[in-house]
Amino acid sequence: MSIGIWQIAIVVILVVLLFGRGKISSLMGDVAKGIKSFKKGMASDAIEDNQPKDVSEENKDSKDSN
Repeated sequence: MSIGIWQIAIVVILVVLLFGRGKISSLMGDVAKGIKSFKKGMASDAIEDNQPKDVSEENKDSKDSN
């Protein structure tokens, strides 16, 4: 049993009738904003990982706590 084009069309029509075009478009806008912020966060993590870390400060902190 496969899903046909008519079944997909009926589901789409029901979703539009239940939520309305305005609600669906605002949801898609929110999804797009979330994807953009996720990509921006991933890019900033990659930039931070490439920067060298000062290991000497980390060693001083660990020696002080002992």
